[in-house]
Amino acid sequence: MKRGAMQRRLFPVTLSVLIALGTGTQAWAHHSFGAAYDLNAPQITVKGTIAQVRLQNPHSWFFLDVKDETGKTVRWAFEAGTPSGMMRNGFKPGVIKQGVEVTIKGFRARDTTQNMGMLRELTTSDGKVYGMFGPQEGPGK
Repeated sequence: MKRGAMQRRLFPVTLSVLIALGTGTQAWAHHSFGAAYDLNAPQITVKGTIAQVRLQNPHSWFFLDVKDETGKTVRWAFEAGTPSGMMRNGFKPGVIKQGVEVTIKGFRARDTTQNMGMLRELTTSDGKVYGMFGPQEGPGK
C-alpha cells in the first residue's frame, strides 16, 4: 500500500478517535449534583458576604466570605444552575454584587473538608429570595 493511500485511510480513524476522546472528557466533567452533594443530609445555612458571583457554564457559582466560630474569614463556594436557566427565570447578571450580605441554604458537599455546597436558596439582606435557577416566585415572594 502506498504512503498516501495509507494516510488517507488513517486520517478519518484518527479524527474519529480524537472526537470521541474530547466528547467523553466533557461528559465526564459534567457531574450530577447528587454525586457531589449530599442531598439526603440536613440542609446547611451559611451567612456571609458575596466575594464573587460567577455566571459561567456549565453551572454558576456564588463565593462567600464567612466568619467561622473563631472569627477567622473563610471562603465558601456554592454551585447553582446554568447561567441561561437562571436568566430565563429572572436572575440578572450584576444583581448580587460583591460585598452584599446574603444567607444561603443548600446541601453540603459530600467531601466535608471543603467549604462547598449546592445552592438551593439565596436570600439578600433586603429579603429578596433567589433559587438555584433564579428568583423564587409565589405567594409572598
